Amino acid sequence: MTRRQLALRTAVSLAAVFAHPVFAEETTMNKTSQTHPYVGMWVTEDGRIRHELLPDNRYDEARGSRESAYQGRYEVTGSHIDYWDDTGFTADGEFVSLDVLHHGGMVFYRQKP
Repeated sequence: MTRRQLALRTAVSLAAVFAHPVFAEETTMNKTSQTHPYVGMWVTEDGRIRHELLPDNRYDEARGSRESAYQGRYEVTGSHIDYWDDTGFTADGEFVSLDVLHHGGMVFYRQKP
């Protein structure tokens, strides 16, 4: 095998590794593992929907009595949040203040400890 063929095979192998979904998610998570002021529990006024934004860029959403109804990852850019549910669903929202989140036509409030 020539050096050129070996280099090409190595490049193709590395591309396959970096394109693997598990590696891609870890890369994205490392990139987005940033400190932001929105980590914590967010709830609708009636308390029916509860979003917990975890510090590892994962979220866990409860709906009514159904705990962990939705889980996935999120990324905050400025005051904007993007969600990627583990089932493939995507959504986004906007933090209009440190204590108010608009998401999916709903208003969430930071739950105080």
